[in-house]
Amino acid sequence: MRDYADVVVKPPILFAGAVLLGCLLSWIVPLGPGLGSANISALAAGGALALIGISLGALSVREFRRAGTSLVPGEPSTVLLDGGPYRFTRNPIYIAFVILYFGLAIMLTSAWMLVLLIPVLLILQRGVVEREEAYLEAKFGEAYRKYQARVPRWL
Repeated sequence: MRDYADVVVKPPILFAGAVLLGCLLSWIVPLGPGLGSANISALAAGGALALIGISLGALSVREFRRAGTSLVPGEPSTVLLDGGPYRFTRNPIYIAFVILYFGLAIMLTSAWMLVLLIPVLLILQRGVVEREEAYLEAKFGEAYRKYQARVPRWL
């Protein structure tokens, strides 16, 4: 058995690619008000969401650092995290990415980014989360199954 989650794409690449593609599509095939036309309210709301996403992501990454295990898919997990944000959701970093992404879509006024969020979430669920969960169950067995029963996948 491989000692890592065999994900189809690293999540930062998935989300960054969707941001870039959304901006490109917004420029080539405008949909909605147009790229970069946010008013002060949209900038404030999007900025607040982006800040929440960054904060949640930082708290989640800190748990990995404290535990001394890698958060990079493709590298072995040595510890099962269940503290900090991981007490409430099994995927706080991915929730952080979604919140940040949504905030950026609002700030950039990119309807395409919002449309692309649907396939991004499908890829994240099928190609990343389900594969990570299979890996963690194989690696940590009953401890992971108890964690799954106690903590929801998303919220």
